[in-house]
Amino acid sequence: MDPSPTFGRITARDLKDRLQTKDKPTLVHTLNDDHFRQVHLPGSQNACVFQVAFLDQMAELAPDKDTAIVVYGARAETRDAETAAGKLTRAGYTRVALLEGGLAAWRKAGYPLEGEAPAVAVAASPRAPALDRRLYTVDTANSILQWVGRNPNTHHTGSLRLAEGTLDTRKEAVTGRFDIDLASLKNTSLEGDDLQPVLIAHLLSDDFFWAKRFPTVRFLLKRLTPIAGSHLTTPNTTVDGSLEMLGVQADLQFPATFTTLPDKRLAAEAHFDFDRTRWNMIYGSSRFFDHLGMHVVFDLISVQLKLVSL
Repeated sequence: MDPSPTFGRITARDLKDRLQTKDKPTLVHTLNDDHFRQVHLPGSQNACVFQVAFLDQMAELAPDKDTAIVVYGARAETRDAETAAGKLTRAGYTRVALLEGGLAAWRKAGYPLEGEAPAVAVAASPRAPALDRRLYTVDTANSILQWVGRNPNTHHTGSLRLAEGTLDTRKEAVTGRFDIDLASLKNTSLEGDDLQPVLIAHLLSDDFFWAKRFPTVRFLLKRLTPIAGSHLTTPNTTVDGSLEMLGVQADLQFPATFTTLPDKRLAAEAHFDFDRTRWNMIYGSSRFFDHLGMHVVFDLISVQLKLVSL
């Protein structure tokens, strides 16, 4: 398979002229069907390049692989049409071209458009949602913290739940408080093994969380800072705060991705490593003990956090 297939390119002006000829190409709108319903080039058909079944859809639209096809996407900066043209060429289509500049170039040239809202340019995906001035409350049933701990031989995975959490955006400085209930600690890597309850008891003992004395881990949010140049699928916010664990409070910073769900709820995702020994959780750390043998535990703990608001 040629990883760099060759295909043609056509300008908006040349495409408009060609659509008046007998060699009129099959026009393919490569974005999702919601976008297609709102706006598309006259006479075009929809085959979303993000769909796994894209080539199957194209086989129905153009069963003859010698069919002249012009694909178009959103704008020059996106690679939707380029991706579609590459897939088609690798699949054996011989007369494939992409519209340079995509839908944006066609609109800029003043050529006609069709759809439910052809006069309205569909906005690109937001880099980060605008936070309303309000007090957000965490949906604890749909929010979760997953963790990974490691040693030289293996690793263990599990989860923790929030007891409660709030994000206050009513003032210029965004603040928040998130309480993690250690009674919710679960292990998944030893599911069905007799050692699972042993590990959980070990983690809740004074070797690690000392949950009897410190039943809650608390994160106090001090600041949210947008990350310049971020995109919807990359971390778009730097989170600054302090983590209180085992009676120790220390600063913690990590990148996160804030998004708005289809039902308008706020969601945040973050994954990062942190050094547990900063909070005096030193069991198994060779920085504090010699001759650990099989009891070595790496200092860094991996966390994957999903928060959803009510």
